[in-house]
Amino acid sequence: MINKLFVFRHAETTDNARQIFSGWRNPTLTAKGVQQAHEVAAQLRSESIQYAFTSHLRRARMTLAIVLQAHPGVPVFVDDRLIERCYGVLQGRSKRRVAKEDPEGYATIHRGYETAPLDGESLQMVEARTLPFLQQLKAWLQVTPGNVAISCHGNSMRPIRRVFEHLSLRQMLQIESPQDEAFAYTLHCHGVQIPAARSHGSVAEWQGVRMPTRVKLAMDPRNPLQKYY
Repeated sequence: MINKLFVFRHAETTDNARQIFSGWRNPTLTAKGVQQAHEVAAQLRSESIQYAFTSHLRRARMTLAIVLQAHPGVPVFVDDRLIERCYGVLQGRSKRRVAKEDPEGYATIHRGYETAPLDGESLQMVEARTLPFLQQLKAWLQVTPGNVAISCHGNSMRPIRRVFEHLSLRQMLQIESPQDEAFAYTLHCHGVQIPAARSHGSVAEWQGVRMPTRVKLAMDPRNPLQKYY
């Protein structure tokens, strides 16, 4: 069974335009972002899509909605293992200002693997929730084959690209995914090996991730994959 995955990052948001640490904030798309989403839609217009997955955040859902305008009736499932990295106390702060105040700390958090900002997630923790999503998706597609559109975020897209593009850890940390391009991967359910997630540290690290009162990680009852979080 061969399935295609069409993976894309959400389009530009007001936080992106202002170079703000967004994380679990919920900004909307800019006019440029809407145009970028339409460019992704044009790339996928002639493709066959049976299922779609996204996080609950507005930017990912809006991008996906534009992409699926040419694919009416495709079921959309929310899975917050695809949500952006939580930046904790940095969320809402200017990246430029943080980099100016603490260049070394900024570099360690921005492109490090194991270091998490206070009350936030490390990239290792993001990978530890994204890889199980891929593993369960692969198992589900063995029973219910089809092509899948995945609208995700810059950091949750890194582990996905690492798997299908055979990237090293160093390469994964350095890549930037464009906001106007879809990546197409072939998932042969009996051929592609999705590695187990590396240890993401102690339970205390996960419990320490700050959950803003207005954010509730989605438990979509329609999600065909196993429960999570």
